[in-house]
Amino acid sequence: MPGSGPLRRSSLRQQIAEALREEVLTGRLGAGRHFTVKEIADLYGVSATPVREALVDLAAQGLLDVEHHRGFQVRRFTHDDYRDLVRARTLVTDGLLRTMAEDPDSWCRRAEALESVRRRAQAAAGAARAGTLDVLVGCDLRFWRELGMLAGNVHVSEFLDRLRGQSWVFAVPYLRGVPDLAGVCWTGHEELADAVRDGDHGAARRIMAAYNEHSLTVVDGLVERSGPGPAAQRRDA
Repeated sequence: MPGSGPLRRSSLRQQIAEALREEVLTGRLGAGRHFTVKEIADLYGVSATPVREALVDLAAQGLLDVEHHRGFQVRRFTHDDYRDLVRARTLVTDGLLRTMAEDPDSWCRRAEALESVRRRAQAAAGAARAGTLDVLVGCDLRFWRELGMLAGNVHVSEFLDRLRGQSWVFAVPYLRGVPDLAGVCWTGHEELADAVRDGDHGAARRIMAAYNEHSLTVVDGLVERSGPGPAAQRRDA
């Protein structure tokens, strides 16, 4: 369970949602884990209302399932779900890259945003090369969230973030079974950020195609070796 202790930020709903989201994405709250509003409220020392609102928010992101009269459960994703998620996020990023190709000048005008994306890319690639999974998950999500925002459409960024979060929920338990992750996870964030900055749509699409192939190959191999439900996904974390 997440670390206990009172929360004192202005938006309890947001803080609780962020704390629990991190626990789910990093696998510390494993797939199938059941909990109630009261359990989380008691853990954080807050009232039930912001907890219920936070859990509903996470359910809306597709990370939790609502169990009638029982509370909430961390959503279980299948291998087929993961493959579909990769296809879905490919469609979203293809649309993002088409926007870049159709109006390259608008991307060039976003110099400050592009520089921030480049910093996010460095952090994510560094975590991937080091094999620090928890750091990688957070850095990777921030990179793609900011990259999605370059389209100037918050709904694109939010949907891509949803797809990527769900992908991590499935993949993380398998990745935790790898003794040394250095060299396993994708490290092309900087290359992609540079292609976007330069307005090179063709290069960006090739990088994305190679990335998606890499993701599927790695996860397919891990699933084949571990079976459809690794121990980290079956147990109640």
